Amino acid sequence: MLPILVENVVYRHINNGLIEKKKKFIDHLNQQEINDFIENEDDSTETYSQFSTLHNEFLVLSRAPFKPHQKRTSFSNEYRIIEGEENEYRILQHHFSYENQDYQLEIGSSLSEVKDLTFIIKLFIIVVLVVILFVTFLADTFYIEYLLKPFYKIIDTKIRRVNEPEVFDHTPINAKSRDFRELDLVLNQMMDRIAELFKKEKQFISNVSHELLTPIALLKNKLENLLQNDSLDDNAVDKIAGSLKTLDMLKKIINNLLLISRIENNQYAANEHVSFQEIINDLQEDLQDRIDDKEIQFVNKAGHDFAFTGNKTLIHILIYNLVTNAIKYNKPKGSIIVTDGFLNHHYFISITDSGIGLNESQIENIFNRFARVSSDQEGQGLGLAIAKSIAVFHHIEIKVSSVLGEGTTFTLLFPEEPKHN
Repeated sequence: MLPILVENVVYRHINNGLIEKKKKFIDHLNQQEINDFIENEDDSTETYSQFSTLHNEFLVLSRAPFKPHQKRTSFSNEYRIIEGEENEYRILQHHFSYENQDYQLEIGSSLSEVKDLTFIIKLFIIVVLVVILFVTFLADTFYIEYLLKPFYKIIDTKIRRVNEPEVFDHTPINAKSRDFRELDLVLNQMMDRIAELFKKEKQFISNVSHELLTPIALLKNKLENLLQNDSLDDNAVDKIAGSLKTLDMLKKIINNLLLISRIENNQYAANEHVSFQEIINDLQEDLQDRIDDKEIQFVNKAGHDFAFTGNKTLIHILIYNLVTNAIKYNKPKGSIIVTDGFLNHHYFISITDSGIGLNESQIENIFNRFARVSSDQEGQGLGLAIAKSIAVFHHIEIKVSSVLGEGTTFTLLFPEEPKHN
């Protein structure tokens, strides 16, 4: 707005000057002066009666009838030619009467110098504005960074690097701002409450594993002892065998849920060297009977020696669940292909089967607990949920691609550098 304000101030200053000149002219006006200004009385057209040598100003007096609804005094910018030179002027037009005769007085002031001066002022203002913006940006950047330094320190040391309540740093952050000190205090109090809840959850998991699994084991022993009774008929034996099978399923569900809970609570160490070739070879040997039962062709094309540090048991469970899933939902005489490689400097392992495939809605829910692709298949729907928990624990990304009726590919994308919770 400054250039517009400058222009308005300049015009107002010129207008005031023109009004002063008009007032002096009118106040000292007499018939002799009127005759001197008007060279030809019969000519009602305007005549340039006075002007400066540099054509900066002019004054014109002419006879002109005053029209109704016409302003007595008005200002305008117009181009006028004086002695063959055209310039733009700020012109005051004033209509007045003298001895029953209407006259029009025009006083003009050249705008050429004003335009140049206004342009210089506008340019100066723009340059100053740009400089101020640049200096303000630099000052704000460094000053805000200085002001927010405690905030970034809180984020870095007490939020970003904390994955377990036990390793939370309760050391107060040195901050001059009362707001940041309050934020630090609130975070410490919040983490204390989280740590307490975390301990209670661990204790609850321990109690559940004892309080639930122990009665199941006792019931199983009693039912197994009943089976040794020769007086039982075949119907009773079948019912007891069914009860034992149900207890085994219940025990497996509890163990799987406890496993997921322990993984999500970071109760496993992740400092072991993991050899994927060894894990895949062991899995193929352990699952060979199931592979042979469905006449599946198992092809291991993994050949890279990728060093990974994590929990060997959990990684084994992760790949085991994916392979058993590929066997379970594969077609008879189908195939399972294991490949590995590097994608954007990230090591990956892919397990591809030629099974029934998945639709989009199934892919979205496949890692949910108790989610099952087919109700005809056995299982509790926890295998892929466990796989997802293990992957998150090791910062491994699981990608799923599938074509319905043709097969599914699970891809494990490992971090560039081993990271763990």
